[in-house]
Amino acid sequence: MTDDASRRFSRLRQIPPSVWALGLVSLFMDFSSEMIHALLPIYLVGTMGATMAQVGVIEGVAEATASIVKIFSGAISDWFGNRKLLAILGYGLAAATKPMFPLAPNVGWVTTARFIDRVGKGIRGAPRDALVADVTPPELRGAAFGLRQSLDTVGAFLGPAVAVLVMWATVDDIRAVFWIACIPAVVAVAVLAFGVSEPEETRPARPARFPLHWNELKGLGGVFWLVVGVSTLFSLARFSEAFLILEAQAVGLPDALAPLVLVAMNVVYAAASYPAGAFSDRGDRVTPLVAGLIALIAADAALGFARSQPLVWVGVGLWGLHMGLTQGLFAALIADSAPAGLRGTAFGVFNLSGGLALLLASFAAGKLWDVYGSSVAFAAGGVFAALALIGLLISTHVARRRR
Repeated sequence: MTDDASRRFSRLRQIPPSVWALGLVSLFMDFSSEMIHALLPIYLVGTMGATMAQVGVIEGVAEATASIVKIFSGAISDWFGNRKLLAILGYGLAAATKPMFPLAPNVGWVTTARFIDRVGKGIRGAPRDALVADVTPPELRGAAFGLRQSLDTVGAFLGPAVAVLVMWATVDDIRAVFWIACIPAVVAVAVLAFGVSEPEETRPARPARFPLHWNELKGLGGVFWLVVGVSTLFSLARFSEAFLILEAQAVGLPDALAPLVLVAMNVVYAAASYPAGAFSDRGDRVTPLVAGLIALIAADAALGFARSQPLVWVGVGLWGLHMGLTQGLFAALIADSAPAGLRGTAFGVFNLSGGLALLLASFAAGKLWDVYGSSVAFAAGGVFAALALIGLLISTHVARRRR
């Protein structure tokens, strides 16, 4: 084993067991969710007759709902000091909604199921991320968030891969896929309940008042709000991965193979997340973010000009690279910049701003696709990605001048 490989292995061993367990929880829940989500756009459009704009609204509202709930669950976890209990509630609610998808008779039922599922995601997200920050030493935060994100994304490509196999075995029975997806969701809740500990000594001091108060929010600091502003621009520059699936279908990918789009994207996503986080622990969190935005601009260009499957797969891979280089890094930046007693609130605010931006981006992409076609939708994403890159470079310059 080389010295460099030995150091990487040593860092993995230093990451707290609860972070590994939380990563496995994310893996199993994403396994379940992505089995469903990989086929949901086709199910909505092809089986239930939904329009592209409706898909954009459903996906955007679902993610925005999760983000809005996160701000309250994060603040509650700061106030009561019990992050694991809220995480169990959120994962449990998401697991309980999985049977609603195969039972759905119409678009309204699917929308309701998606909404409740995302409420569960909102309840668990901020407390889980704050718990990762609570139990991890500062010098390992990038690696810890990168590891959790990588494990999460392993589930995100295993789910669509298994969905393809089940579609083949059942002759394109989408509802059979949805029923099987219920199993890993139950496993995720069990791992969380029995495999994650929240030691008393890692709990930060309770804030003086309920955190959703103007004075407490001001206490998050200027650097935190700068990170939130840049991350919001990032979210405006991308939209739901449902549109990647629909673009691949438009250039001839069979319905049964559609989940492979998410498999390809998430393989790259998972492979990039931990190395990006570990690299950032060396003191440079900006370079991977810049690289991520460049990858997103290239992805939008490839997908916008795609008239055949090879270029779509290039765009899908670049999209996954962008996610791997940025998502864990933003979580680490939030953990770096927020006071320990307000981490739950900080992650809630961070996810709220990003979720609302994603709602707007997904709705706009759907409308542009319906009216002008997919090329214009992806071109708009590329323009916002370029603006986000400019904003990141300016904010980095401002932050360095303040030091």
